[in-house]
Amino acid sequence: MPTLYFAVTNHGFGHATRSAALAAEISQCCKAADIPLRLIMATKAPKWLLDTYLTEPYEHRTVAFDVGVLQTDSLNMDKSATLKAVQEIRVSEDRLIAEESAYLKAQQVDLVLADIPPLIAKISAVADVPCWMVSNFGWDFIYRDWMEEYEGFRAITDWIADCFSHATQTYRLPFHEPMSALPNQTDVGLTGGTPAYSEAHLRRLMQSDVPPERTVLITFGGMGVAQTPYEALTEFPDWQFITFDRAGANLPNLYRVNDHKMRPVDWMVVCERVFSKPGYSTFSEACLLDKGIITITRDDFSEAHYLLKGIQDHAYHRIVGAKSFLEGDWSCITSDLLSPRTESKLNKRGKEVIATAVIEHFSRLN
Repeated sequence: MPTLYFAVTNHGFGHATRSAALAAEISQCCKAADIPLRLIMATKAPKWLLDTYLTEPYEHRTVAFDVGVLQTDSLNMDKSATLKAVQEIRVSEDRLIAEESAYLKAQQVDLVLADIPPLIAKISAVADVPCWMVSNFGWDFIYRDWMEEYEGFRAITDWIADCFSHATQTYRLPFHEPMSALPNQTDVGLTGGTPAYSEAHLRRLMQSDVPPERTVLITFGGMGVAQTPYEALTEFPDWQFITFDRAGANLPNLYRVNDHKMRPVDWMVVCERVFSKPGYSTFSEACLLDKGIITITRDDFSEAHYLLKGIQDHAYHRIVGAKSFLEGDWSCITSDLLSPRTESKLNKRGKEVIATAVIEHFSRLN
């Protein structure tokens, strides 16, 4: 039985959901090809979150080999604490490599996929297991932007680049930075989940007959945004809004989703617009379903530049300043969206391409 080990960066929910969506596609394709797959999801993301995407059996290994960025919410980052945490991982590098490479060998892992903890590439190399990285950016790219403010990130970015050099393959997702430290790159299409519920079912739940063109999904990731000024939505009584924020205000035109089994992608079927912070997972799922995207600026997170450029080029969109949003100016939600700057269409088959490559790899093992 082939064994696939999927390592997920320890940052928010977005990397976990896009990884789970890809793992689910691989599981389904293996099942269709009569390949019995053993799947290990190596992440500290909660199992209930993975379960919203994964319906086939898998093992949940609660380990982490990076920290991403430490945050108080989806917009506010603690760079100093992040630097300290990454430095601690680097100090523990030899122990982590020894322990997890031994695990890969003991479990007879045939392939490692990773989104995108750098150290797993070194771990895989020591275990003599191929490691395929899947992402639209590397953490060296994020940290490099902070070197002037925190000199310690300079050594960290060099260390991450060295880790990445041990990977055997890179699948580069849309909205990507150059990812120059990662070897053997193959560009692929969008990845993400598929809605699990009908529009009629969701409308019954929220008891709304407001049409999709006046329905907006508001989603700011698993950590949310502190003190989101939901009261601004009272200015749009003819519009319907949906949020996963359980702390959201009790407003007649704001429906709060409380079911952990439901995901933002499920609710996109009832709306034509998604209001989100810059993030690959939400942007990708919205583009897969041809939804308009409203988003805010995020000047201190370098990935945002490529995400915003991507939706400007390929999606109906509107971009507003974070300051205006936090101060309660939400007129952007109901304003006309701007047309994409190009006529080129995004490839939507990223999951399928990677799953096919995984199956081909497994077929060569016999």
